[in-house]
Amino acid sequence: MRESAGTLIVLTAPLTESVDHAGFFIQMSLASIPGWMEWVIDKKYPEWRSVPVAQNGAAGTAPAGLRVLEAVLVREFGADRVVVCYPDQLSQFIGPATRAVAVSTHNPLGTTFAAGVYASIFGSSREPINAIYARRMFETIRQHRERYGFRVILGGSGAWQIGETGTHAELGVDCVVNGRAEAKEVVALFRRAVAGEVLPQALDAHHPHDVSQLVVPDTRTSFGVIEMTTGCGRRCSFCAPDLNPRISVPKGQIMKAVGANVAAGNNQVSLATEDMFVWRTDEAGLPFFVPNRTELLDLYRSIAEYPGVEHVTLSHCTIAPAIVDPDLIRDLSALLLDRSPIKLRAVSTHPEGRALAPLIGIETGSVRMARQIMAGKALPFDVSYWPHLVLEGLAILNRYNWFPVCTLIVGAPGETDEDSMATLDLLYETERRGLHCMWVPSIFTPLVRTRLEKANGVRETRQLSMLQWQVIMKAWAVASRIGLQTTWGKVSFGLGALILWATRLRRTNGPNFTWPLVQFSSAVPERWLQRAGKVYGGSPLPHIARGELMAAVRPQWREAIEAAREGRPRRAAAGRVWSMAAS
Repeated sequence: MRESAGTLIVLTAPLTESVDHAGFFIQMSLASIPGWMEWVIDKKYPEWRSVPVAQNGAAGTAPAGLRVLEAVLVREFGADRVVVCYPDQLSQFIGPATRAVAVSTHNPLGTTFAAGVYASIFGSSREPINAIYARRMFETIRQHRERYGFRVILGGSGAWQIGETGTHAELGVDCVVNGRAEAKEVVALFRRAVAGEVLPQALDAHHPHDVSQLVVPDTRTSFGVIEMTTGCGRRCSFCAPDLNPRISVPKGQIMKAVGANVAAGNNQVSLATEDMFVWRTDEAGLPFFVPNRTELLDLYRSIAEYPGVEHVTLSHCTIAPAIVDPDLIRDLSALLLDRSPIKLRAVSTHPEGRALAPLIGIETGSVRMARQIMAGKALPFDVSYWPHLVLEGLAILNRYNWFPVCTLIVGAPGETDEDSMATLDLLYETERRGLHCMWVPSIFTPLVRTRLEKANGVRETRQLSMLQWQVIMKAWAVASRIGLQTTWGKVSFGLGALILWATRLRRTNGPNFTWPLVQFSSAVPERWLQRAGKVYGGSPLPHIARGELMAAVRPQWREAIEAAREGRPRRAAAGRVWSMAAS
């Protein structure tokens, strides 16, 4: 067989980061479940590895970030010299003419917020499934590199893991890129690779500061992901994306990408954002924490009504805007609920059990910790109301069948037992009030370039206190009541946890893990464990209604909120609200 000449630049990503046809939560599962439990995914989604392949062998779908890089490189080098493929198709495109193989990955070593803790909780291996697939991919690339000598360039949201661990040589990576594909430094880097030059081990690519510099690909992306905004504005100390400038992608570009996805056979759309409610707030002269309801509703209406779009999923948001504008939540539900692929029949009042489930960072129930690491999350409210904002926000969201995925950070720098107890108070209070969300607890991860980059928190599960373990297990128990929608599913999940504890987890996670796990398993009634002093039982929180919360907001911010809700023109002074919020 005649050897293929190869494509000049080949782009790829682990298969686990490209699949989009199985369950909506499959990528979260692949990023969190340890490798030895891959059979669980196979049983629930037996055909999850099936992905669309073009006639020429190229990838039919790919992560959105990789598609952005593809568009940038096609513009620079030409469409016939750049290809995106899955790892299994690398042999079709790598050859003597190949000068660069670029890899995008969000979790190559399994050390993101949730992945490390979830993998280690379930066994001795810290590698989740997608980290194992990433290593296989790197090994495949290495075998070809030894033959042809091309350069290997790594990017994506997980690229920092390689730089931090110094595993360049182990994985065969020449250069790790941190930043956006649109940056001029990235194009220059690929020119050097094409020329056969030695590359720097690391490259920091600047983030665009203007919407005209953003690239929105017109190709199919996994889950129909289309960028909606960059940045956020709330300045949480642990968050890297929030360090980027806040930019809103215009509706026209978003809709063009929607059309491209539909034309390529994709029937779902998910707008990628750090907070969907900040979209086009700057353009409307609004403070970032006051949603631009008119334009936001117009955008989602256009997507939901676009011919061929069957499913619309929500990305990230914050909880304070639900209190700021409850009617916006109601109106978005009217537009999107029938298009949601997520069904939570145990809690949803929709005739088919459909629900909307954006990802919301709650992180803690402790006012002290919230003030220390994320005071801006509460705006326009004072952070001293934080647990009450969470409770009132969930009440509003649940009313309209929003049951968000809510993250919690366990073991943040300086966290005390009193802080863990405050988070448990919040978890118990959601139960008492019949509020529902899917809690996702994880151990603190110090991300590069954040204000907590050098901070020391809990790094290993054996370091967790009993109260920190109880936060994790209580959060799972609350979440399982809507995630596991049958009685048998809940019972078997609890029994399985006890069996795992007996066989391997007590050695992995230490003695503080035992009683919180017993509480989670429901093998012993929770009230018995509380009476025996084995677990903390929580303290009730007072009810603070929306009216009281709104009354505490600064008058000029309340004026901006009412103007936005009513669609009235803004007064000139209101445009200066953000500068006051930042002070």
